[in-house]
Amino acid sequence: MQNPIHGIDHDRVTAWLVENIDGTTAPFEFSLIAGGRSNLTFTVTDANGTKYVLRRPPTGAVLATAHDMAREHRIISAVGNTAVPVPPALGLCVDEEVNGAPFYVMGYVDGVVLDGVERAEPMTIEHRRSAGFHLIDVLADLHDVDVDAVGLGDLAKRDGYVERQVRRWSTQWEKSKTRELPAIDEVAKRLAAQLPVQRGVAIAHGDYRFGNCLTDIENGRISAVLDWELCTLGDPLADVGYLGVYWADSGTQQLRSNDPTGIEGFPTYAELLERYAIRTGRDLSNIDYYVAFSSWRLAVISEGVYARFLHGAMGDQKLDEETLEGFKVGTEVLAQAALDSMQRL
Repeated sequence: MQNPIHGIDHDRVTAWLVENIDGTTAPFEFSLIAGGRSNLTFTVTDANGTKYVLRRPPTGAVLATAHDMAREHRIISAVGNTAVPVPPALGLCVDEEVNGAPFYVMGYVDGVVLDGVERAEPMTIEHRRSAGFHLIDVLADLHDVDVDAVGLGDLAKRDGYVERQVRRWSTQWEKSKTRELPAIDEVAKRLAAQLPVQRGVAIAHGDYRFGNCLTDIENGRISAVLDWELCTLGDPLADVGYLGVYWADSGTQQLRSNDPTGIEGFPTYAELLERYAIRTGRDLSNIDYYVAFSSWRLAVISEGVYARFLHGAMGDQKLDEETLEGFKVGTEVLAQAALDSMQRL
């Protein structure tokens, strides 16, 4: 029998899987997927070698709204009926007696998470370019989804997205900050003072980038979009601006180490913007505001991750002091980048 794994009640989860997920055969092997910095994600392999994925909140005290498993399961179930590739949603458990917290199970999708340069190095230049364009095409498809037709019309308020987000993440900062960063407060004030007019409503992923997708590196295609915990309804340009925080044109400095785009082959950010604008007809002339907003919001999220590791809420995932310090400094860098972007407007 497998040794105990933090975050999984082996016997009770096994019984639940057999009863609720068609085709599963006990016993199961559970393995924590490395790299997750928020919700805990496990590979589940049954007796026949079939793989599934189980996702649950971090253990310990966390901000409840950021880890709603039922909501996340609902989103991927709905998006799974569109052209946007997502893992199939297979089951949801809201009975905390089973595993100490709600969790859901989805199908396993093959692919590579391009969360660093080394992951993209085996790709040909042509496949890097096609993967980059497919990434923005999938985002355009997501933003084209009729939220009412897929049953997500009541997922969140439709209007005032950026205003709500500035308010929300300002509150999250107050709850999870470990120190004072004046740049965070300054950017929040400027964002609120220069709120853009929202044009239309779309499903906003909230964390859209290569690092939250599975990529078929042999064909330069996105196999599945992952990590929907920050998804809401709102201004689609926020997702486009968020890509700009991560994206590095070839030959320029890669500011985010968990992104591959600075090496040869990937399209430039300007090319992505042009392609998205042509596909959607949306005006991107104010995209720098959304880049600034996204950098600021990511700084707040980064601080939350840093705080959770400090407080031991991430299960068996341990960080050495250097990596932990990297999260702390990363928050500061993002905050300053957000301030710099606002000053360019």
